[in-house]
Amino acid sequence: MLRLPRFDYLRPGSASDAARMLADHPGRAMLVAGGTDLLPKMKRRQMQPEVLIGLSHVAGLHEVRSTPAGGIELGAAVTLTAVLHHDKIGVTHPGYAQAAGLVSSPALRNAGTIGGNLCIDTRCNLYDMTEEWREAIGFCLKTGGDACRLAMSSPRCWAVSSSDTAPIAIALGATAVLAGPAGEREVPVGSLYRDDGIDHLAKAPDEVLTSLRLPPPGGWRSAYVKLRRRQSFDFPIAAAAVAVKLDGNVVEDCRIVLGAVASHPVEVAAAGTLAGRKLDDGAIAEVAVLAAKPAKPLDNTDMYYVWRKRMVKVIVERALREAAGLS
Repeated sequence: MLRLPRFDYLRPGSASDAARMLADHPGRAMLVAGGTDLLPKMKRRQMQPEVLIGLSHVAGLHEVRSTPAGGIELGAAVTLTAVLHHDKIGVTHPGYAQAAGLVSSPALRNAGTIGGNLCIDTRCNLYDMTEEWREAIGFCLKTGGDACRLAMSSPRCWAVSSSDTAPIAIALGATAVLAGPAGEREVPVGSLYRDDGIDHLAKAPDEVLTSLRLPPPGGWRSAYVKLRRRQSFDFPIAAAAVAVKLDGNVVEDCRIVLGAVASHPVEVAAAGTLAGRKLDDGAIAEVAVLAAKPAKPLDNTDMYYVWRKRMVKVIVERALREAAGLS
């Protein structure tokens, strides 16, 4: 049986209190809400914080509210199940509701939060193992070793971004609200991530993600398609998030973001080539080929990486068709 290590638990009264607690314990404390990813990793000794700062009881983090501009603001502790079943989000931002509903299993969606999924750790088959297994092959860079066990000559970690909700939040143009010792700031969700398997979050270590702001729909349509082995449970091994704005069947604007093909969500520049074009089979097939080019999956998640690369084109096509109502 894998047991949790010993730790101290702190219960802040507000997000600013949580930020102060992080600043008071630099490098030794971590935030916890649902704990669906953090606690298993603590049991495997992938993460060993001395202090856990609980966010489950912080006022305001469980609220879903409308913004003055007509968008939706979700507190970071809103559960994925609550997003899936919300009466408005599925209508105004269907791609985001889809992504929330495809995370893991119902039991874990009941506990897992939107903030936790946005900040979820990167994954790698050579990292997500017990401590004894990792010690036997030699610890990797992500757990203090001297080399990446996937690419031994590489100076960096290639663990894969595993968030389902981050790609679609980026495609929708969502922003994240961060609370820190110096106050609050609002940033585009895309700016939260770095292309680094270890240091994958760009927020400051003492900042707390407090909410996600989805912009007004403004004619945008969205969809999220996820590739995985087991349809009822697994992390993504490739994913495509699409937001498209149409004037009839002509594209005004389009955004495509890939998940689980790099250490961060990958924004596809080729999506812009659809602007002004009729969204027909030829245009969809053409942009899907271009969208697959920046995808660089490696052999560190489920299924053969060459097949995953080929499937990126397929899931981009599916997401475009679904977003446009052509499926």
